[in-house]
Amino acid sequence: MEPNGHRRLRRRDHLVQENGDPDLSCSIDELDPWTAWAYKPRTISFLFVGACFLIWASGALDPESNKSGDLVTSVKRGVWAMIAVFLTYCLLQAPSTVLTRPHPAVWRLVHGMAVVYLVALTFLLFQTRDDARQFMKFLHPDLELPERSYGADCRIYIPENPSSRFKNVYETLFDEFVLAHILGWWGKAILIRNQPLLWVLSTGFEFMELTFRHMLPNFNECWWDSIILDIFTCNWFGIWAGMHTVRYFDGRTYEWVGISRQPNIIGKVKRTLGQFTPAQWDKDEWHPLLGPWRFIQVLSLCIVFLTVELNTFFLKFCLWIPPRNPVIVYRLILWWLIAIPTIREYNLYLQDRKPVKKVGAFCWLSLAICIIELLICIKFGHGLYPKPMPQWLVVFWLSMGSTLVLFLMIWSWKLQRSYHKKRR
Repeated sequence: MEPNGHRRLRRRDHLVQENGDPDLSCSIDELDPWTAWAYKPRTISFLFVGACFLIWASGALDPESNKSGDLVTSVKRGVWAMIAVFLTYCLLQAPSTVLTRPHPAVWRLVHGMAVVYLVALTFLLFQTRDDARQFMKFLHPDLELPERSYGADCRIYIPENPSSRFKNVYETLFDEFVLAHILGWWGKAILIRNQPLLWVLSTGFEFMELTFRHMLPNFNECWWDSIILDIFTCNWFGIWAGMHTVRYFDGRTYEWVGISRQPNIIGKVKRTLGQFTPAQWDKDEWHPLLGPWRFIQVLSLCIVFLTVELNTFFLKFCLWIPPRNPVIVYRLILWWLIAIPTIREYNLYLQDRKPVKKVGAFCWLSLAICIIELLICIKFGHGLYPKPMPQWLVVFWLSMGSTLVLFLMIWSWKLQRSYHKKRR
């Protein structure tokens, strides 16, 4: 007989090997009895269940019953099965991330979805624009692009309109994308958790719309739409609600008690729902003014964030995807899921004081996906934008870039000078 301590230690080591991260794993004996089953490895069981499902879906034992003359249908089914097998592998065997709620397997699955998306984008990059548009029709047949311009008539008051003299304002206020705008900034506030940084992103995207309005029709907005409705209404309300959510979770005391030890049904339901909230709330310390290098690191985060948002509009324009198409919604949801562990990993990377370190897997994946999306927009955008960028915009961004480089050089020089004075 082994002492209980050795038995528990060996069982814990076994779980560490399964989950891939000793910091995120815990002994089954430490888990609540009601949920301990969800943390036990079931890899072989899932393998046999998956094999049985593949036998049924592929018709491996009865090829004649599953024979179909439609090549497209067979290829679609094969591709979806290939993706399902890969995601199942990630669910069971991929390394765990920094997040543990609601279950580490959820974020392993998101990791697999990010890899699938990256591989699909890489395949799309090697196609022609017309072939890529045809390929997108396999995902959704309704692909045409009725682009809407928001700046055709910027008058607030229209006296000659008999139905409504404030028609432009009403149409903009009751646009379905207003709610999406607010929810988007609420989600970004929960991710970033820093109000000055959020306002930099908010105003930065309006500058991006101004910069590329000659290329995309729906970036052509009225001044009151960009400043009053976007920045000071939708963005402000979303950031305000998001920061209140952040402060709520930041002020909580995280002492989790198992479901089985809850005294009543209401307590058990609350604890079950609480499994979908953070296990603990980490404070994000960005400190962009800590030094020139930290400033560049935080600025890089803002640039990637804005690039991902711009990619949304350029991808749907190049690939003829309507704004209300579900493919756009699926991409945004996937990016939101990817961004949750990415921001945590990047903030931990910035706070790490080790001389040699590397970013996490989600940070690498996010940057890779962003780059491939940008390359697709550049490749498929050739010939679609006949209007050149206005000269004043070119001068403005060159001036901004030169000022930024000069500012960083002076800042670095002053820090180096003060460092040498202290050494003397």
